[in-house]
Amino acid sequence: MPENYKIAIVGAASLRGKELNETLNDSVFSSAEFLLMDDESALGQLETVGDEVTFIQRIEPDAFRGVDFVFFASDEEITRKHWQSAQKAGASIIDMSYALESTPGVLLRAPWVQDWNAAPDLKTTTVSPAHPAAFVLALLLKRAQTVASVVSAAATVMEPASEYGRSALDELHQQTVGLLSFQSLPKQMYDAQVAFNVVPSLGEAARVSLMASEARIRRHYAHLAEGMLPDAMIQLLHVPVFHGYGISLAISFDEPVTLDHLETALGGEHVEVVLSDSDAPSNLSSAGQSDVLVRVRTADGTELATKHFWVWMVADNLKLAALNALACAQELRFLRPQGKVQ
Repeated sequence: MPENYKIAIVGAASLRGKELNETLNDSVFSSAEFLLMDDESALGQLETVGDEVTFIQRIEPDAFRGVDFVFFASDEEITRKHWQSAQKAGASIIDMSYALESTPGVLLRAPWVQDWNAAPDLKTTTVSPAHPAAFVLALLLKRAQTVASVVSAAATVMEPASEYGRSALDELHQQTVGLLSFQSLPKQMYDAQVAFNVVPSLGEAARVSLMASEARIRRHYAHLAEGMLPDAMIQLLHVPVFHGYGISLAISFDEPVTLDHLETALGGEHVEVVLSDSDAPSNLSSAGQSDVLVRVRTADGTELATKHFWVWMVADNLKLAALNALACAQELRFLRPQGKVQ
């Protein structure tokens, strides 16, 4: 029997909000009543929800009355302004903006990685889905250590512009056009040239911070590892692409492992291993994909058993964030059968 939940998406006009809307409509929540909300700039904008078209509405003080789930896909400021209203209305909150991750009582989750023992309970009102790069690394290293003990792991995460929203996408596009036409470059978002450039940090006046993002990935990975996964060195780079994470992971084991054995261990639910006789996975091939695409090779390029491997993985960052938020909501759903708190 369908469960008639009422779901609000705050930040519905954002890149994350649009992807989340599509993901929820292909899930167990497809029969829910959806409310699309955003700040003043998006009011009245038309969006498709399933087979219907609806308007994005204003976030009023009583907007969350009767709502079962509120997804905050907005910026941090909007989340901080409205989340307590959603909490007081009795809604379960999924914070995709990371605004509440350090708030007492907020649970950081990645259900694909964490055991059910760490799942929300009846006291849990708010969940913060873990950063996509952090839970992808945790998922791969959790599987890798089933073949042998991992003695070291180092990851370089290549982050796309879409991770910082539509303004970042627009500025990368404008910079690209400007460079090709020998015009001045807009730098309101990045305070740096990011087009045709790979950078480990941005300008002092940038509206986003790679250092803060890198620290978040490390922090979330450490939380997911919980002493059960190996330590991992993590470096974040911003690359001149619009969508899709690329992660280069170096793994060393305590004993030699065959390539086939490691490929078998890494593959499975949520992960597709792309063999060497196929085109290498890329951020383009990952677009719209629900799975993480992975290519494995030995560090020395041979087919012999070895302790050292390179793992190249790509994933659609927006899709992955939406799927993790959905998985978090599905855990909370068991606490709200038929849309009501018991």
